[in-house]
Amino acid sequence: MKLSNIQLGNDVDIDPSTSINNVFIEDGVKISKRCSVFGGANNPLFIGKESYIGMNSMIEGFWAKINIGHNVSIAQNVCIMSGSGPNASEEMQKIFPVQKGEIHIGEHSWIGASSIIMPNVQLGRYCVVAANSFVNKSFGDFAIIGGSPAKLIRLFTEEEIKTVTNQNTDSSDKCIQKSES
Repeated sequence: MKLSNIQLGNDVDIDPSTSINNVFIEDGVKISKRCSVFGGANNPLFIGKESYIGMNSMIEGFWAKINIGHNVSIAQNVCIMSGSGPNASEEMQKIFPVQKGEIHIGEHSWIGASSIIMPNVQLGRYCVVAANSFVNKSFGDFAIIGGSPAKLIRLFTEEEIKTVTNQNTDSSDKCIQKSES
């Protein structure tokens, strides 16, 4: 395991085959085999408590800040990148400039296997991203999204919101209205 410029909370489990750099990892985080998790020198990547990152996933925060909330589940082979473009060719960048931007994944979200999350994406709390999705825009709380590019499949029902948040109906109504805005 390669480690550099990191802060680890308690009970963090990182497989020895994983490389991490410029990250702040809270308590109880689990990072599986052969992952690459990198923040930038001036913008360390943040992983909230009790989150999980599946094997062969890559989280690249060299270009901009990435914030992964508490209790986020990231399946295997997921790619999350704060910058994307033809890095090696200045000529190609004249036509296709490198896209750079922050990424935020809200608490209790679930990112399905082999999904890609592009720069400038904000996912709300309790979002579900279907496997093999290409996410290039933001979605609010309680959204279930999927596809290439990802589209809203549906929002959590009031009953589902109550189940996961232990809130009463009045609070969940506000969450649904916020997601639709």
